[in-house]
Amino acid sequence: MPLHDPAHAFVPYPPAPVAHAGTGPLSGLCFGVKDLFDVAGYPTGGGSPVVLAQSGIKARTAPTVQALLDAGARLVGKTVTDELAFSMNGNNAHFGAPLNGAAPERITGGSSSGSASAVSSGLCDFALGTDTGGSVRAPANHCGLYGLRPTHGRVSLEDALDLAPSLDTCGWFAREVQTFARVADVLLDADPAPLPASPRLLWPTDVWELVAPPVSAALEGPVQRAIQCWGAPQAVHAALDSFEAMYWHFRCVQGREAWMTDGPLITRFAPPLGPGVAERFAWSRDVTDAQATAAHAFRARFRAHLAALLGHDGVLILPTMPDIAPLRTASESSLEDYRNRSIQMLCIAGLAGFPQLSMPLAQREGAPLGLSLLGPAGSDRSLIALAERLAAAG
Repeated sequence: MPLHDPAHAFVPYPPAPVAHAGTGPLSGLCFGVKDLFDVAGYPTGGGSPVVLAQSGIKARTAPTVQALLDAGARLVGKTVTDELAFSMNGNNAHFGAPLNGAAPERITGGSSSGSASAVSSGLCDFALGTDTGGSVRAPANHCGLYGLRPTHGRVSLEDALDLAPSLDTCGWFAREVQTFARVADVLLDADPAPLPASPRLLWPTDVWELVAPPVSAALEGPVQRAIQCWGAPQAVHAALDSFEAMYWHFRCVQGREAWMTDGPLITRFAPPLGPGVAERFAWSRDVTDAQATAAHAFRARFRAHLAALLGHDGVLILPTMPDIAPLRTASESSLEDYRNRSIQMLCIAGLAGFPQLSMPLAQREGAPLGLSLLGPAGSDRSLIALAERLAAAG
């Protein structure tokens, strides 16, 4: 890991040698790995002192990490994650708050905070993260990075700590779309049904209504470039029933699974959980069987709704987050309010299991602001190709 980590992006583990191929498609690039993934020679802490204490040194490297090493990339270190990956703020009560390299006075966003911090601070070329409720897309928006929540199950999470398995995905960050695409060539096989070169652009009016006029204005430039590339978008409604219904059903699915994953540890050891994390687990513990059943039924309906909306050639163009990153000085209550507003937008891809790519194409008040493309299941590489075209058009 780096001898000098001014961004506090990396967990300060004693360095261990991790071999990588001398040549390959990622040769010359270095990367960080969110401390949910096993790497031989290191523990896996999951942002929790109790999990770290139980970890021991791992003997096996997660297959996704190994694929990057086999492609010639050099591991720099393991990056800080929010506690048990159950936060979107990027402030771990035990391991600190990594710095946002693009806007140091603002939060990185979590739970892939260290990975986004390391890439935005220039400490590595790309980094692995995970996205359950928005933990790649939010930091990508906040830190001026490309970040993908892939189709659920498209990139392996074997030998990685779970949060909510039916929602968990493995994504990554990069500053430039070319580097991002090189990583995609290693981690993603060919799309089963590629999008056409000129997809049907869809404008989810209900999502855009969730952002304030200054945010829409800041995104106008890249939106117009997208229209020049692919034509005028068709107005659609993305939500099913209401955003409030989607929000609560998403939270019930995530909460029930998060408690099934981490509840036994919390019950047995009663670890001191940080602000926000403690409250979310307490809420998750009380999700009922009836709520979980209703949420899963809703998710199936919503997935069918969005699949029909997108078809085989449709792409939603939408803001990644409600706004730029909140200030580091923001109160816990205001951060929780921002998180809840964000989930209404982020749960579209989460509930459906469809890929969403955030692109760092705008700024507001000197801070990055992301624009997203969201496509049908299995269109991950096609979305990246569209992002390459959009970047070239700028």
